Amino acid sequence: MTPNIHDPQLTKQLFGDDFAWGVSTAALQTEGSCDIDGKGPSIWDTFSTKKGKILDNDKPTAACEFYENYERDIDLIKELNIPNFRFSISWSRILPTGTGSINQAGIDHYNKVINYCLEQGIEPWITVYHWDLPQALEDKGGWTNRAIVAWFTEFTTVCAQSFGDRVKNWMVMNEPAVFTGAGYFLGIHAPGKRGLRNFLPAVHHTVLSIVAGAKVVRKLLPHAIIGTTFSCSYIEPYSDKLKDINAAKRADALINRLFIEPIIGMGYPTNEVVALKSISKYYQPGDEENISFDFDFIGLQNYTREIVKYSFFTPYIGASLVKAEDRNVELTAMRWEVYPPAIYQIIKKFNAYPQIKKILITESGAAFPDQVVNGQVDDPKRITYLQTHLQQVLKAKQEGYKVSGYFVWTLTDNFEWAEGYRPRFGLIYIDFKTQQRIIKGSGKWYANFLR
Repeated sequence: MTPNIHDPQLTKQLFGDDFAWGVSTAALQTEGSCDIDGKGPSIWDTFSTKKGKILDNDKPTAACEFYENYERDIDLIKELNIPNFRFSISWSRILPTGTGSINQAGIDHYNKVINYCLEQGIEPWITVYHWDLPQALEDKGGWTNRAIVAWFTEFTTVCAQSFGDRVKNWMVMNEPAVFTGAGYFLGIHAPGKRGLRNFLPAVHHTVLSIVAGAKVVRKLLPHAIIGTTFSCSYIEPYSDKLKDINAAKRADALINRLFIEPIIGMGYPTNEVVALKSISKYYQPGDEENISFDFDFIGLQNYTREIVKYSFFTPYIGASLVKAEDRNVELTAMRWEVYPPAIYQIIKKFNAYPQIKKILITESGAAFPDQVVNGQVDDPKRITYLQTHLQQVLKAKQEGYKVSGYFVWTLTDNFEWAEGYRPRFGLIYIDFKTQQRIIKGSGKWYANFLR
């Protein structure tokens, strides 16, 4: 029987003293101030100006105004008893053209954020790259250009040298499967490129860059704790027919295995997805030794499960998703199924890789249509989501799986990429017209849980 985690006094007892609790954010989604203090444009600043690319034609121009008012939100993190704060560094705020001249105002900003966290007793966790590639580098091919390995190495070096004396925990990249798949294959995210000819080089150069960045941090900061994060969806076949089972295996290879397996030394999953074999044309001498790294931890980010069936008409993988809204299941505002066992299954799946030393859940949360009533925001569905997912994490931990942390996505409502400002994931509600903050019921619950 799973113990009752609704009692906040049980947190330490059940999860252990060394379990890391936190909240995660991203620079592009929260900072705003996209063109001040020397910051250069990112691909999302550009992409959002194209009509119809972002829901309601929203733009990240102001976002949550975290850049100008970071102390306010860090104070709220402290108020919510959250001990760890994960945030990312805006590449074009540090290097406005992606390489070359350093923007000291950007360095100063992140130094102030880090220092204020530490003053408030909050541990800063840095994500080096969270999707906001400088537009100047995309103009040169972005992730399809092999030169990006050197560009990213330079950016990581600047970050490690500037912040490494105070930041212990580092995540090299966030969800490479999403920014390469949505941005360089489907074209629905920035920079809006499509097709296998863009996707395959972007994948390989991203893997090389993750490893190159990790090696830089290890060299410059030998005592740092280094990880990188992956988006993961629990995949199940639509039926017990062999065609559906094999389709689910191909989808799993593309969604869950494409990046982790080369990085832990297993190579790309080309047996399941034959189209991936063409990635070999982007190899150069030495790449075999430069696509793997011994990370201290792996961050997993799971929100849902996917049901997959065979599809003759889907190129490359012969598989398609059965939409959650067609399956009569509970949905979030993102039209994702609410399925708590998915997070347990993902932890179990990644524990099967003996090369992985430690797992943290670096994002977990849900968007619901929150409303302000009498100055309050009650969001019982989000509270239930967090409780039931934590029960599954606890189940995995009690069964001996190496899961050592849980970070909620996210602190405040924010700019949710192509979905704009409509989906609200935050523990804190934002009125984007006034920038007023209201701690939601879920935020209060999390604060009590962590107290």
